[in-house]
Amino acid sequence: MPVSSHPLPRWLSPWMQGQKIHLWGAADLRGFSTPDSTRGEGYPFALSYAIPMNPLIMAGIRNGPNQDYADEYVRVNDIINDLAERIAIEIKRRGFRAQSLAASERTDTVNLQGDFPHKTAATRSGLGWIGRNCQLVTRTHGPWIRLGTVFTDMTILCGPPVERSYCGRCTICIDACPAGALKGNAWYPGLPREDLLDVHACDSWKRKHYFQYLRGHTCGICSAVCPRGLKMLKQPTLSGRMPL
Repeated sequence: MPVSSHPLPRWLSPWMQGQKIHLWGAADLRGFSTPDSTRGEGYPFALSYAIPMNPLIMAGIRNGPNQDYADEYVRVNDIINDLAERIAIEIKRRGFRAQSLAASERTDTVNLQGDFPHKTAATRSGLGWIGRNCQLVTRTHGPWIRLGTVFTDMTILCGPPVERSYCGRCTICIDACPAGALKGNAWYPGLPREDLLDVHACDSWKRKHYFQYLRGHTCGICSAVCPRGLKMLKQPTLSGRMPL
């Protein structure tokens, strides 16, 4: 699919900067099945953005999650959902359709997935690739981020999408997964999730061993051990919490 050549709306970049959203882009989703709007139509585009997690908290869960991580997970998800609603309002004010996608919401309890993969919008936006840990990996923050998505029919400059993995031969996340749920394959667009992750093995392990943290909804080990995330600890300005 060709990358959209429409320019960025003049208001968008200053607005995103004003919200301290530094890692964002737009995805061309024509050809993908997106959630329907109230008009019964899907969306051709989406805005994708990433909010960083506290790097010290992420580094502290390499052997398993803790309450600080559970609290940070909720905090960042709340920020993402608030931003998504406000982005959608701004787009609608300008006469376009927009619909936010909730962070970490499972609407399919059989296949353990939501209405649309945030990671698909993110790779199509050029934010990063999907690592062997089945998480989005960015060049600046590794996988130590969480994602937000807002669908729209507003024409916008998109991509270019990331269409290959840059994990190289690294398998640290695979070796660290206590559930043995990671398959070890390198991602490429269209690769089924099942070829990266046994989602039921992952979910079962979390519910059995980490139920005290958000009812077993989180783990984070495979993200915490990623060398691209651990580079965040080398930032000279690190003071315990990354600015948003």
